[in-house]
Amino acid sequence: MPRYYAIVPAAGSGSRFGAEKPKQYLDLLGRPLIFHTLAALTAHPAIDRVWVVLAPDDPFWPDYDWSALGPKLETVRCGGATRADSVTNALRAAAMSAADDDWVLVHDAARPCISQSMLDELFDELADDPVGGILAVPVADTLKRADAEQRVAATESRDGLWQAQTPQMFRYGSLVEALEKCRAVTDEAGAIEALGLQPKLVRGDSTNLKVTFPADLALAAMILRGRK
Repeated sequence: MPRYYAIVPAAGSGSRFGAEKPKQYLDLLGRPLIFHTLAALTAHPAIDRVWVVLAPDDPFWPDYDWSALGPKLETVRCGGATRADSVTNALRAAAMSAADDDWVLVHDAARPCISQSMLDELFDELADDPVGGILAVPVADTLKRADAEQRVAATESRDGLWQAQTPQMFRYGSLVEALEKCRAVTDEAGAIEALGLQPKLVRGDSTNLKVTFPADLALAAMILRGRK
């Protein structure tokens, strides 16, 4: 039976958030934001190990107590200049543990509201899938394309459009091959697509938001409080 591993790239600076430290370390209900992300992954019984990918010179991680997350969590200080670099480096570090047909989930550090039911849905939908896939939600809002002066240049059809989320889950061997061949992507699915494959879209939930701006942090707190 294939095993399940998770990779959480956390080497970014979170510059769009505008905080004094990377957003993954900002306070969320008394814990660093990334703690909630890692807690959800380490709590799932199907996941064998969770690698969090830090920048080599990350000074913040040692400031916190991560012991409550248990033995599944491992840190690897091999974060790169881009997300693709960080994930690739982590995959190389995992080579001693992962087999080609094992599943690898890559999840954003700043998506702290991933739930056990969302993970269950992803695992169930992709269990026998030959490619793998991603959590995503259909685009609900009207889409406008802007011109150089930030005026509406066109209204785009939203038919068939989905907003990608994470985790994105693929076989270890396929993901290694895809990222080695194509690094100029913003998510793992893009690299898999570059191999000519079609990842499956698994319907997620709008509560699985990515914290990008200050208002998102307050919304994440509301979501997590509601679940408790």
